[in-house]
Amino acid sequence: MSPYLELVGIQQQESFKVWSHGYPYETVRWHFHPEYELSYITHTAGRFYVGDYTGTFQPGQMVLVGPNVPHNWISDLPAGATVPERCVVLQFSGKSMQDGIAAFPELVPLNRLLADAQRGIVFSPEVTAKAAPLLTGLLEARGFQRVHQFLALLETLAHAQDSTLLATPTFAPDPEGYQSSTINQVLGYLAEHLHEPLSEADLARYAGMESSAFSRFFRRHTSLPFIQYLNRLRLNRACELLISSDQAVTDVCYACGFNNVSNFNRQFLAHKSMPPTQFRRYYRLNADCEVAA
Repeated sequence: MSPYLELVGIQQQESFKVWSHGYPYETVRWHFHPEYELSYITHTAGRFYVGDYTGTFQPGQMVLVGPNVPHNWISDLPAGATVPERCVVLQFSGKSMQDGIAAFPELVPLNRLLADAQRGIVFSPEVTAKAAPLLTGLLEARGFQRVHQFLALLETLAHAQDSTLLATPTFAPDPEGYQSSTINQVLGYLAEHLHEPLSEADLARYAGMESSAFSRFFRRHTSLPFIQYLNRLRLNRACELLISSDQAVTDVCYACGFNNVSNFNRQFLAHKSMPPTQFRRYYRLNADCEVAA
């Protein structure tokens, strides 16, 4: 299955995002994003996937993943079980790092760390023991202390020994292909569930994105707002049913996902310049004329 795009949403007043989450969680799926991500597992064990690599994890694992490298951690828990915190996550952009390295030549040693992250790096237990307090401390750090601690964390990782690269050297991310696949999966889901109540928030959860990020993502790929695109799909389906069946207009309305006949008639008139009953009548008249000819 192709990975989903996660839109990280680092705030304008921040240079990185650090947070923790439990399990299950909406972003826990096979996904990718343009940002680097450092993940530190605090609870649960299971299997994890980075690029073309698969392995097992336990509490205490720390992994750095580069931009657009698909990844996921799946915890081994009984059905229905939850944990309040599964991991601590740090995300930062490659551009911010390259801007920092250009401004401060002393940061050049980070280039090797960032390059290796394109294959995914799992750090040794010794390095993780040093880095974990710096990472978890970022959850509460503010101001200058936040930046200082972030750089100290990167320094610890950049000088790490006995780290292991995960994906094979030939693995190459394909973000354009991934994004195309994600929107296709979303559109496929829409087509299969047109008859059900659907909202933009529902599809955002399905795609593993925040609602505002999904709204921008959807419009960028379809050139239409979500609700406008959804109504167009439903009206096209209604036209198919009006043409190919003898279902009452009321039944067609609900079969296409509209929640009341008045709204269905209003939408149909606005887009087809005639009500549904007239559309069906005109189509059948034209079909009869073609047969007669």
